[in-house]
Amino acid sequence: GNVNIFYYAAMEEVTGAQLIAEALKTQNVEFMFGIVGVPIIEVAMAAQAAGIKYVGMRNEQAACYAASAVGYLTGRLVHHKTLTAHSLKERSCTLSASGVLFMSLLVVIGGSSDQNQETAGAFQEFPQVLHPLGGRKGNIPAVRTSMYGRPGACYVDISGDMVNAKVNRSNVRVVSCCPPPPVSLADNTAITEAISVLKGAKRPLVIIGKGAAYGRAESALRALVEVSGLPFIPTPMGKGVLPDNHPNCVAAAQFSPPALLQADVVLLLGARLNWILHFGLPPRFDPHVKVIQVDLCAEEMGNNVRPAVALLGDVNAVVTQLLESVRKDGWKYPFNTEWWSALKEKIAANAKISKALALQSAVPMNYYTVFHHISQLLPGDCVIVSEGANTMDIGRTMLNNSLPRHRLDAGTFGTMGVGLGFAIAAASVEKSQNTGRRVVCVEGDSAFGFSGMEVETMCRYNLPVIIIVVNNNGIYSGVDPETWKEMAKMGDLTTIAPPVTLLPEARYDEVMTAFGGRGFLVRTVEELRSALKLSLSDWERPSLLNVLIDPASDRKQQEFPWLTRSNL
Repeated sequence: GNVNIFYYAAMEEVTGAQLIAEALKTQNVEFMFGIVGVPIIEVAMAAQAAGIKYVGMRNEQAACYAASAVGYLTGRLVHHKTLTAHSLKERSCTLSASGVLFMSLLVVIGGSSDQNQETAGAFQEFPQVLHPLGGRKGNIPAVRTSMYGRPGACYVDISGDMVNAKVNRSNVRVVSCCPPPPVSLADNTAITEAISVLKGAKRPLVIIGKGAAYGRAESALRALVEVSGLPFIPTPMGKGVLPDNHPNCVAAAQFSPPALLQADVVLLLGARLNWILHFGLPPRFDPHVKVIQVDLCAEEMGNNVRPAVALLGDVNAVVTQLLESVRKDGWKYPFNTEWWSALKEKIAANAKISKALALQSAVPMNYYTVFHHISQLLPGDCVIVSEGANTMDIGRTMLNNSLPRHRLDAGTFGTMGVGLGFAIAAASVEKSQNTGRRVVCVEGDSAFGFSGMEVETMCRYNLPVIIIVVNNNGIYSGVDPETWKEMAKMGDLTTIAPPVTLLPEARYDEVMTAFGGRGFLVRTVEELRSALKLSLSDWERPSLLNVLIDPASDRKQQEFPWLTRSNL
C-alpha cells in the first residue's frame, strides 16, 4: 500500500496555476486582490484552493491600491505578503507605480499571450514597463526584490500556456520562503556626529516619515523623543507612529512659522525632502538648516538638500543607535527654551482659529464643523483612510491618530482614487485578524468618484467600512443647486459650467443602498452625529454618509501655499 501511495504522488500532475498558487502560499501570501480574466482565472481559483484569500475588485487600479496597502499595513515581519492579479498586463505595470511610491510589499501578476504568439500581435499583447521577473516556481527574485532594501513593486508576467500546462510534481523544484530582509546599522562614527549636531541645535525638530511607520520604529522612536525632549512633526502617513496628542508633537505649528522655517537642525526619519516637505528649501525651511538624514535607501541621501550627517540603515535600528547614544551621553533638550515657547504659542493660535470655524452653526456646514464632530465620535484605534483636496488636508489636521500605520492617504503621488481600495485592504486585514477596529474612509466627492463602484466590493464581502463623503459639489469648490439650475437655463452646460463643478447634491448615499449597504443623507450636525453613531454600531455591512457642505467652504487662511513651485 505504501509503495502505491508513493508511486501515485510521484506521478501526480499539477498545473502551472497550482504551482503559482503554491509558490505564493510558501511565501506567506495571505491576500490576493484583482480582476480575473483570461488567462489568470485559474490562478485565482488555485490560490483560493491553496488557502489564499481572493478579493475580487471592480477596477484594476483599486485592486493594486488595496494590495499595496496590505503590504504596508502588515509588512513582512508578520509573515503576510500581497499580490495583485490583473488580466491586462499593461495596466498592471503602470499601476504598480503605486507600490513603488507607497513603499509597500507588492507583487503584480499579469497574464499575457501564449509564448508562441509573442510579437505576433496576440490578444492584448503589449510590452511590460517594469522589468519582468520570470514565472518560475517560487518566484524568489520578485519576492526578494519587493522586500529587500526599500520595499516596492515587482511585476511578474505569466504566459497563458504556462497557466494550464501540466508537469509531473516530482520534476518541480520546491523553493523555501524568502527570509526577512537583513537589518543594517548606521556607521558608529556618523551616529556620534549626529548626536553632536543635535546637541548644538538651538531649534531642533524631528520629522517622522512613512519609512518610520513601515520600519516599525514606534517603540524606539517614542523612547528617543521622550529621553531627548525633542519636538516632532509627522508627515501625512507618519501620523500615529507617535500619537498626535503626544506632548512633544508640534504638528499644529507645521505649516506656518516657526516649526519648519525656524528649525536649525532637522532629524529626518524615513521621510523624503520632496514636495510634501517643500524640498527642504526656502522659503519654507531655513537656508542654513542642518539635516540629519536617516534612510534605508542610499540613493535618497542628499536629494535637494545635502545632509549634515547621513545615517544609512534600517530606521528602527538607527533610531535605537541614536537612543543608546543619547542615554549614554545624558543629554536632553530643555523644555523651557524660547523655541518650545514659540511652538506652543503657534499651536494655541492655530487651535483657536480652527475651533472658531468648527463651532459655527450655519447650514450648510463647513469642513471644520464636519471634522470637529467626526473627531469626537471616532474610536481612538480606528484606521482612517482619506483622500481629496481640502477634505484630506483639513482632515489630516483635525482627525487624530494614536497608533502607527492607522492612517492611509494619497501619499507622495497625491493620487485620487486610492481611498476605497485602501479601505477594502484595511478592512480585510482587520477582519482577518479579528481586531475589532473600525475602518473609516473620509472622501471628497470628486475623489469618491474615481473608485465609487468599489462599494459593491465592500457589500459583497460584508466589510463594515464607514465611508464619509464630504460633498461640496465639486473639485475644490462647486455651486449650489439653484445656481446650477440658473446656469442650465443659460445654455449648454459644457460651455457654461465651471470645470471644477460636479452635480450639486449628488446622491452618493443611494449608490451604497443600491448594493445593500446603509446610506445616509446628512445636512446638519444632528444628522451627522446620528448617522455616524448608527454606522459605528453596525458591524454587518458598510455605510456611506453623504455629508452636504457649503460649496464655498475652504481652508482657513494659510501663510504659505500648499505646493511649493519653481521660480523659473
